[in-house]
Amino acid sequence: MPLDASVDHVLGRVDVLRLRVAAVVAARRAVDAAPDDPFLGLYLSDDKIDDILRNDRVWVAADVAADRRAAVEGAADVAAAAGAGLRLRRLADRFGLDDVDADVLLAAMAPDIDDRFERYYGYLNDDVTRRRVSVGLALGLAALHAADSVGRRRFDAGSALVGGGLVEIEDPDRPFLTRAVRVPDRVTAHVLGADEPDAALGSVLRDVAPTAEAPFEPLVRALRQPTALVYVHDRIVAAAEPVVDAAAAVPIPVVIIDLDRLEPNADAERLVLAAVREARLRGGALVAGPIDQLADVNLAAVRKLTAAPVPTVLLGHRGWDPSFASRPPVVIEAPGLSAPARARIWAAVLDGRTSDGFDPAALTAHYRLGVGQIRRAAGAALLAAGLDDRAVGELDVRIGARQQNAARLERLARRIDPAVSWPDLVLPPVVRAGLHNLAERVRHRERVLREWRMRPGGGRGVGITALFAGDSGTGKTMSAEVIATDLGLDLYVVNLATVVDKYIGETEKNLDRIFAEADNVNGVLLFDEADALFGQRSEVRDSHDRYANIEVAYLLQRMETFDGLAILSTNLRSNIDDAFTRRLDVVVDFPMPDPELRRQLWEQCLAALPTDGDLDLAYCAKAFELSGGNIRSIAVTIAYEAAAGDRAVGMADVIRAIGSEYRKLGRLCLEAEFGAYFPLLRTT
Repeated sequence: MPLDASVDHVLGRVDVLRLRVAAVVAARRAVDAAPDDPFLGLYLSDDKIDDILRNDRVWVAADVAADRRAAVEGAADVAAAAGAGLRLRRLADRFGLDDVDADVLLAAMAPDIDDRFERYYGYLNDDVTRRRVSVGLALGLAALHAADSVGRRRFDAGSALVGGGLVEIEDPDRPFLTRAVRVPDRVTAHVLGADEPDAALGSVLRDVAPTAEAPFEPLVRALRQPTALVYVHDRIVAAAEPVVDAAAAVPIPVVIIDLDRLEPNADAERLVLAAVREARLRGGALVAGPIDQLADVNLAAVRKLTAAPVPTVLLGHRGWDPSFASRPPVVIEAPGLSAPARARIWAAVLDGRTSDGFDPAALTAHYRLGVGQIRRAAGAALLAAGLDDRAVGELDVRIGARQQNAARLERLARRIDPAVSWPDLVLPPVVRAGLHNLAERVRHRERVLREWRMRPGGGRGVGITALFAGDSGTGKTMSAEVIATDLGLDLYVVNLATVVDKYIGETEKNLDRIFAEADNVNGVLLFDEADALFGQRSEVRDSHDRYANIEVAYLLQRMETFDGLAILSTNLRSNIDDAFTRRLDVVVDFPMPDPELRRQLWEQCLAALPTDGDLDLAYCAKAFELSGGNIRSIAVTIAYEAAAGDRAVGMADVIRAIGSEYRKLGRLCLEAEFGAYFPLLRTT
């Protein structure tokens, strides 16, 4: 099978190298004391030492294979004029290699193309176990003296060959001239026509398809610059799709590195070198992000990224730090994904395979999802529906969207899968109206706050913050769960035990981690007993007061920039700092239930239990002033009693359970409250 012109060019240049090697071998053989010695290269005899002392090293003249080289390059010129793409020439152009660099590269690559060079180099290295070209031998084959400083600099860490990742210098403990020079397999494969990416990038390399949306013009202009450095600031998803769309408009290929997939013990700097090399081999741009975590643990790797001699786009959740680079970047705020664009992406993936009556884009309008997340959510919905051989429904879409949440927040807060809905709530109409208002704010915040700009200036995010205030057991936590159900979100309850720290500044760090992770999650963040964190600032009398006030001030600032939904619940509304109250979007007061609501609560809590028909729940609702939480606790006690006795529930079971709850609350069981049922109580 004939080879293409590009491979013919490479093999022709390797043949030129073979002629040079033959000349060096001939020169070496002329001065070897025992050229037929089968152990040549494994030991040094006295005669060999004497020969080395008597003879100067032989160097190759530059024109040893000049005719053959001219013929190879002439054929390559003809092929290039006919439109053939010559990879060796293209690689030299992209990496800034001169003719000598190309000769050194070919000398190092030759054993991986033609195995005869292993034996050539074993002989010339005077060591049959060293079958790669050495630094000294590579210089000699390129007609350079070993002491030539210009030639030696070609093997420096910042040279076009080594710095570009085209060659690697091995055996650092050996003398410089005898160190082996190796070409990475990816470079050899590229020169021979293969386009598969470097295996070293397998864990972090992403393949992102364009969206067919109109490209973001500032990104297009930036990517037209040969060595542009662009930083795309995106507080939510740090999506690569806008960059891919812009690159398609240039057009230019892209190499996308997902730094969230980087293993903790990975050699980040080596991976960055491979990524930059991949982008240069393809003649494209490099996209990497989010860089936030990498910048915290390996700033040197980030600096290597920013120094890449290709158009480079970095994605990040936080603002640009000048320490990332020695040159200024073009900083661009990530373009928002419009409602029509979201609808088109959902439609493109689902392709009409939805049940009638719902719009996936409208259903998930309050989710903060990037293009890639929408695609994955739609794919998950299709998979779930396909298992049952049915059309995609609302629940499939919501579950698919929730699966896009990062799991890291679960290490900082307790995740609750919502299992209650509006019918489970027994609350006064004004309270229910406040909860519906909160849900509607979340659904329409993108339109109101971003499109209509109803919260301009001040660096405020698009987050929604609510306060649920009321006595224990009045339904605050359950209402937060209902809100999460209605919005199709997960509920995350912040555990104060993992937040509050006795050491100064640690509480703020813990809270910052929670808010940072919550910003990347489509969920409801619930701070139970919030007055412990969001309490009133006090007059400073000592250092404890000062640091307590700093903590509250930090929270005030952090809540301003939060982009999610946060609910604060408290039994003591008066303890919440006034500055927090001003920043709240919704305040819902949960009163103790009146007799009518208590009756509904009794009926709802006991609805699933078998009863004997003599329950006087109207009396229970009127006589006993209990919260909904207390009534549910009593119902659970009754259920256990009924299960243990394998019988229906009677009024005696209810009275005894109420008495047990009273004692738990430290309340007296008075005959005036229990009335005619008091004798039943005394039997417990």
